[in-house]
Amino acid sequence: MASTDLDHLAKTAYEAHRTAHPDALPSWDEVPGPEKQAWRAAVSAVTSQNDSTLADTGRSQSIALQVGDQARVFHTEFTAGRQGSLIVNDDHASSHHALFQPAHGYWFVEDLGSTNGTWLNNRRIFAAQRLKRGDKVKIGRTVVVIVSV
Repeated sequence: MASTDLDHLAKTAYEAHRTAHPDALPSWDEVPGPEKQAWRAAVSAVTSQNDSTLADTGRSQSIALQVGDQARVFHTEFTAGRQGSLIVNDDHASSHHALFQPAHGYWFVEDLGSTNGTWLNNRRIFAAQRLKRGDKVKIGRTVVVIVSV
């Protein structure tokens, strides 16, 4: 597995842990080097020989979304924006605005460095956030409602 892929997975895992943790934890950028290395080692331990994580090798849970009058179901990770798997026709959305990604039986959304940010339930997100039924993800001025996960 490439070092950048491992770093991305480690950061995603840490941010999911940070979101679920009852105490305030530092952002990935503030985590000391040895702890980041421990997260990389943990991710590496659950990565198979063919570079997919154990969560990737099983049947992934689907996610159902409602965007205006359009309903969509996805089974694998996808991007949303003016380009991507979920097209958002919104001048305030970036081309590749947000990444929706399954991991460990849950779905997460992450901003991809968009100009106007990605918002979850009226709060701007700066790291991957776990999604649940009823959540509202704002991409530009467009609201994506999570129907089921």
